[in-house]
Amino acid sequence: MLKHLVESLLTILLLFNGFWQEGFPTFLAKSYCCTHPTRPGKDKQDPNNYRPIALTSCLSKLLERMVSARLMPVLERSKWFVPSQSGFRRMRNTMDNLLKLETAIREAFVRKKHLVSIYFVIEKAYDRTRRYVILRFVALV
Repeated sequence: MLKHLVESLLTILLLFNGFWQEGFPTFLAKSYCCTHPTRPGKDKQDPNNYRPIALTSCLSKLLERMVSARLMPVLERSKWFVPSQSGFRRMRNTMDNLLKLETAIREAFVRKKHLVSIYFVIEKAYDRTRRYVILRFVALV
């Protein structure tokens, strides 16, 4: 959509760089929230069967990408992430963690050793738990 803007409107996008010094305008932080059923055929009276969806403007999404493009390299260089974290990182995905587990299992099998693996399923952790508790837990692992 932004590719089809006329050149005079593209100059408006240059204002985004000014937001770094001046602060972000509140209209870009607003979005329209609506709910969407998780699966068809579920009870529509149960609020647990809905998920929220936030609809934001294209300009907000562009600004979000710009912030991410500038922030992520700084976080990577400062080693802010735990080495085992693969989600939401460039050039990584959850398959990396599965491959590490498979490798550990194969090595233990070849060496005729035991391998113990413990998994915690934290359902809706971000909805029900304070953020610092989760971060402290992840740091221990």
